[in-house]
Amino acid sequence: MVLWKKLLWVAVTILGLASICVLALSRGEPVSALWIITAGFCAAAISYRFYSKWLAAKVLVLNDERATPAVVQNDGKDFVPTNRWMVFGHHFAAIAGPGPLVGPVLAAQFGFLPGTLWILIGATLGGAVHDMIILFASVRRGGKTLGQIVKEEIGWGVGALALISVLAIMIILLAVLALVVVQALAKSPWGVFTIAMTIPIALTMGAGLRSGKFNVAWISAFGLVGLIFAVWGGQFLAQYPSIEAWFRHDQKWIAWAIMIYGLAASILPVWMLLTPRDYLSTFLKLGTVAALALAVVLLHPTLLMPSISRFVDGSGLVFAGPVFPFVFITIACGAVSGFHSLIASGTTPKMLGRESRIREIGYGAMITEMMVALMAMIAACVLQPGEYFAINAKGAPSEVVAKVSAAGFPVTEEQMSILAQDLGEKTMFGRAGGAPTFAVGMAHMFARASASPTALALWYHFAIMFEALFILTAIDAGTRVGRFLLQDLLGNVWRPLGNTRSWSANFLASVLLVAAWGWFLYQGVIDPLGGINSLWPLFGLANQLLSVVALCLGTTLLIKMQKTKYLFVTLVPLSFMCAVTFSAGYLKIFSIDPKLGFLTGAQSLTEQAGALADPHKAAELIRQASVWRFDALVAASFLVLVFLIVLGSAKQWWQLIRGTKPVALRESEFVQISQFEAARS
Repeated sequence: MVLWKKLLWVAVTILGLASICVLALSRGEPVSALWIITAGFCAAAISYRFYSKWLAAKVLVLNDERATPAVVQNDGKDFVPTNRWMVFGHHFAAIAGPGPLVGPVLAAQFGFLPGTLWILIGATLGGAVHDMIILFASVRRGGKTLGQIVKEEIGWGVGALALISVLAIMIILLAVLALVVVQALAKSPWGVFTIAMTIPIALTMGAGLRSGKFNVAWISAFGLVGLIFAVWGGQFLAQYPSIEAWFRHDQKWIAWAIMIYGLAASILPVWMLLTPRDYLSTFLKLGTVAALALAVVLLHPTLLMPSISRFVDGSGLVFAGPVFPFVFITIACGAVSGFHSLIASGTTPKMLGRESRIREIGYGAMITEMMVALMAMIAACVLQPGEYFAINAKGAPSEVVAKVSAAGFPVTEEQMSILAQDLGEKTMFGRAGGAPTFAVGMAHMFARASASPTALALWYHFAIMFEALFILTAIDAGTRVGRFLLQDLLGNVWRPLGNTRSWSANFLASVLLVAAWGWFLYQGVIDPLGGINSLWPLFGLANQLLSVVALCLGTTLLIKMQKTKYLFVTLVPLSFMCAVTFSAGYLKIFSIDPKLGFLTGAQSLTEQAGALADPHKAAELIRQASVWRFDALVAASFLVLVFLIVLGSAKQWWQLIRGTKPVALRESEFVQISQFEAARS
């Protein structure tokens, strides 16, 4: 490296460290959001330039002379060599679900510092490594899923546990993702119109690219113009009531529509709908995030949330639980996310044309998502803290105002009424979940660039639609990956069901999977209290448990590849994720705080029901108590399954390192140039 380049990277490092120091040492004085952006860009640049390159060259030894599954098994349906940018777009769109948007917003109750540090450190040293290694493992093993690889590399017993636990966890994850989309799109004609329009646009893009008559540039231009029309045109539906009625639907209708879409995305060839639609969505995602970053640079808003709030002790108004371990569970997709391992061992490895792209897609997409999470943290922290807590706290408006003001963040009902009016909403109380808060913060920053009195409402509803689109792309890819996992499991019962080349087997597995997560989704729709409150607490826990399974596999592969001197790459994030996930799971089940522990909370609700004279209210509390007990059972089951997987993995590591068990790499580790050339010809 020439001298000027060395000096440049030294300057980037110093700038990044200085930004983090400013954020960490601030106590009461105004801090610009620009420091978070600067720290993020510096961390992303340094980690990708040096750490990911070292991983690719020294640890994984990526080699373009090896055949990828897309080249060897090209079937025009699941295994399809795809343009690198479209693969990046699909992968990023699939992994960037609600986590990078919702998680940081919720974790902002601890202040901006804990969440920001976890996003920066977790993504660069944990999440991106996690994604890159699992993508590498799947590419080297014919595009096999996480459960299949665990079964082959760690053992049949551990693999069976992994298949069951991963599939069960994924059903919960998909149901939660879908429920968030349903709530965002219900009674929102603009949002439904935009998302509906992306489907025919994507089908046209897929057909055009498949025909070979149009290159990626022309296809991208067509998709971009179509997407701009879909986003811009939705605002005019109100002028045509008869047309608007086609797109105004309740939660039940949207839930069924999402199930049908998930089924189609799972069955149709990957080039037809899934890849072009996710690629199309990436334009809006990255474009909006880039615009948000530009707004922060130009406007440099002040972070109004303190760096560390009083709620780090666990007495938070948004959710209960201390900063350790719950900041690491609440912020998942923006830092370390197990869901990414399902995409990295599902659809993406079946589309890679060259092994070297594992670095740019596995590591690069994750640090891009890191920047999205930082944008979400900024969007939450530039709001008045009183408004932030009033939006997310539960209870009647008068109770919420009193509770938030008593905590040291003054807010009034009149202030919240004006905010709702400016946003074009009836009320902003009781809008918990993180998505509305992100939309408010994003709208505030974008609206500052316009003098229009309706700008705030316009940008707020755009942000809501943007979030729904963000999450829906995780549902389609997740359903297809879930179908692969289910076929892995069904293939052990009857081999033909595991044949992914069989249309009937694919259709049956897709229907079964959609029915499973669709059932949980529908229950959440018809009973919001028992649905979102039941599923959301399990989301973060289940997601992080998946990352533990994936990192166990990554450690096993490094040992088998005789890379024991590099074990710290996976063992450090694995040890940390085990500590935070199992401790969080224990607290969620057994904590004596009824706001935190499922069992204690259920007991408290039962006692409250016994003291009520109204039988209907008592029955509602009894039902909620039953739901929380079910939560405890599901969480305990997940913890036990993953704990057994960790024990089984550790046992094999010991045997491999001591030499009491032979190191047997799969045949796919030794793909020769002749095979690669034969596949290409």
